[in-house]
Amino acid sequence: MIKHKVFRAAVKRFCCITKQQFYMFLGYLVILLIFCWPSRFATHYEFIQREQILSNLVEKTTRNVTLSQAVGPKCDYYDVIDENLYMWRLPFTESILNNYNLRLGGEYLPSDCAPRYSTAVIVPYRQRETQLKQFLVYIHNFLRRQRIHYRIFVIEQYDPKPFNRAKLFNIGAMYAMKLEFPCLIMQDVDLLPMNLGHMYACTPRPRHMSSALDNFRYKLLYYGLFGGAIAVESQVFLKVNGFSNLFSGWGGEDDDFYGRLKANHVDICRFEPDYSRFTMLKHKKEHPSSERHTFLVNGYLRYHTDGLNSLVYKEVAVKMHNLFTHILVET
Repeated sequence: MIKHKVFRAAVKRFCCITKQQFYMFLGYLVILLIFCWPSRFATHYEFIQREQILSNLVEKTTRNVTLSQAVGPKCDYYDVIDENLYMWRLPFTESILNNYNLRLGGEYLPSDCAPRYSTAVIVPYRQRETQLKQFLVYIHNFLRRQRIHYRIFVIEQYDPKPFNRAKLFNIGAMYAMKLEFPCLIMQDVDLLPMNLGHMYACTPRPRHMSSALDNFRYKLLYYGLFGGAIAVESQVFLKVNGFSNLFSGWGGEDDDFYGRLKANHVDICRFEPDYSRFTMLKHKKEHPSSERHTFLVNGYLRYHTDGLNSLVYKEVAVKMHNLFTHILVET
């Protein structure tokens, strides 16, 4: 009888917890499972091996680069892939090294060879100045050593509404595609690649770049995980109508985008783990959106009507800084 009373009391207490407490409980449970049952999360998945990386990259550049670099030797990337230099260390994390050839707007072209790839790096942003400085310093040191043509776009949400990461990705993609960038890399400001061999160029299939994240002990949590940092060809992004514009607040938009890819019969890929390691900068955790589950469940009904073709926003300003193109918008 006493046992039943204790059980009923426990159930009653559990039913009275708030949503926030419940999500915190789930988070702690996931962390506990990761540490106590690591093999469950070391998902076996196919990946592009080191020897196949270069042959799987799509050689495309913007038109102006193609025309201006028509004469001269093509850049060679075999040494970058083979060495796979570990970059997450001093001096690369401390300050911009040898900032010659950096153009206004955070654009770079190698001067000694013709790049084979043009990439737009799109970063959604709001009120994370310390992380943005860390990101810009490191990513420029990282990408210039890859000898690619790239430009950094920082899309800042300039209103008090809940942060809409997916919509900012859509906005950044539209700006990049107007400049004819054939490859879009969309990543969070708190994620940074650790090994130079992970080329910031697109593959024919959209690529999940941050599949070996330090916060998850370099394990892939589940196969359909497609967030953090991804690489998508512009033509593929257009084909699936981009991200949904409805996911305000934290969570859900990456899973919805993965659903869009699957609905269009587009498979994803990954590089082998030694080339996919990312580190996550320390940051305050966001509160999950209460609407994300609803949007995920019925998302398939809106794939063709909610996305790039329904994108509405207000451009506040476009500023060309030394290290990035700054696009301020109201969502």
